[in-house]
Amino acid sequence: MKFKSKKIAFSVFPVLFFAFATLGTICAQSLPSDMPHLIKKDGRHVLIVDSEPFLILGGQCGNSSAWPEMLPNLWKVMEDMHANTLEIPIYWEQLEPIQEQYDFSMIQTLLDQAQEHHMRLVLLWFGTWKNGSNHYMPVWMKKNAAKYPNITGKDGKPVDSPSPHSQATLQADCHAFAQFMGYLKKADTHHTVIMMQVENEPGTWGSMRDYSANAQKLFEQSVPKTLLNSAVLKQLNIPAGTKGTWSEVFGNRADEYFHAWSVASFIEQVAKAGKAVYPIPMYVNVALRDPLTNPMATEYESGGATDNVIPIWKVAAPSIDLLAPDIYLQGDEKVLKVIDLYARDDNALMVPETYSNTKYLYSIISRGICYSPFGVDTRWRQAGNIKNSVADEYKILSPMSRQLAKWSFEGRTYAVIEPQDHSEQRIGLGNWEAVITFENGGHFGPAQDKSKLQSATGKVLIIKLNDDEFITTGINCHITFVPIGINKGKAWQYLQVKEGRYEEGQFKATRILNGDQTDWGGPSIGEEPVLLDITLTTR
Repeated sequence: MKFKSKKIAFSVFPVLFFAFATLGTICAQSLPSDMPHLIKKDGRHVLIVDSEPFLILGGQCGNSSAWPEMLPNLWKVMEDMHANTLEIPIYWEQLEPIQEQYDFSMIQTLLDQAQEHHMRLVLLWFGTWKNGSNHYMPVWMKKNAAKYPNITGKDGKPVDSPSPHSQATLQADCHAFAQFMGYLKKADTHHTVIMMQVENEPGTWGSMRDYSANAQKLFEQSVPKTLLNSAVLKQLNIPAGTKGTWSEVFGNRADEYFHAWSVASFIEQVAKAGKAVYPIPMYVNVALRDPLTNPMATEYESGGATDNVIPIWKVAAPSIDLLAPDIYLQGDEKVLKVIDLYARDDNALMVPETYSNTKYLYSIISRGICYSPFGVDTRWRQAGNIKNSVADEYKILSPMSRQLAKWSFEGRTYAVIEPQDHSEQRIGLGNWEAVITFENGGHFGPAQDKSKLQSATGKVLIIKLNDDEFITTGINCHITFVPIGINKGKAWQYLQVKEGRYEEGQFKATRILNGDQTDWGGPSIGEEPVLLDITLTTR
């Protein structure tokens, strides 16, 4: 069954999407226009699917869910979530159970069933690395550890992590991945698969790098010239013109930086082999470190694309389109810092794994291309019900996901979360300033006793349609406006506040709000999200 691609009417905007998209930088210029690809413009990014903007409102299944008998439950979960994209692994040991004998049946099953359920796919290549280990390599490789070695720790003992310096492993992975992508190119005629994840949280736990004799010889050589670019060195806080061995250039960070270069260089070859066959967007996901304290790699997975080595990865792995943080950190300051660190001019923000807590959903989609909680079929589905707010949020957002992708690319989206001190937040919107207060529970009248408030769960998403009209949704929040700019000092009022939903690219009002719903200075949203279209006017 072919996807039913709904054409979106952007009647509220005089300028069509592709009028400005052509001004952006299209990744892989030679691609057919209907192939999934990324566009960049003015430091913002958008994923194009079926020649239109696409926002991934996804769900990632459990690690061991990509087997035929697991799929019926998985599709039910995704439908209950109102998700539009399933992230699901492809296992090397499943694909190539016997050397150079390939079984593509699971890939075909996923393509067929995804189309039946009108679901897009992001496939995760569980190849050489999965969470720093080699546990998804085929059995025939695991039995030949001498040919396909793990790394050696500083103490000379083996570490449960594959060596990025093994040419035999590299060649096997490149060959298998290219075969996989070759089959996908022929079989996926409807572009069901919109992105590929290459490996999974690559790197090493328990050792900063490989200390084997082969690796040590490479470590003692000069740092590659491509990494000594002045712009890269500046990002790494190294003086321009610095040369020498890894230790001479990078000091106490040398082991960590060397391992990042080694892992990224390995994955570059795998991605390059796959893209030579079928060049859809490819990314690497990241097991994060604390972004605030700059810890050494003894405290996190060394070699992965953590924030401090993003510049190294960008040089070593140009075939990787983006580096995607798996956000499991706790605390607003850390999470918002990660969003800032990965939403770069040269990196589209994508969060392929996170907790099912949706507090940061708006903050991510207002600046990025993907939000996806992990383990949707194993961690938080019980007794046939989604047990958190993901389904409620996606129910509102999914019908307008293509608009959201477009608005984010145009810089029209704004998001705030309720801080721990529950203080009001303000968003500049040109001639208006949105003032958001959070009072937990949905009753917004006279000021309440802040000491009695519960945890900070509030959040708001605002889309600026034009100078005076805004789409908004949120949780546990109160929204009002202040005239600024050319409106400063003028009397104003709500021209109209409509509650409704999106259908086929258009806002459909279910009612107009007045009286108690707007007279306390503006509309309020409680624990269940609603979608509002707000138009303001001066008098």
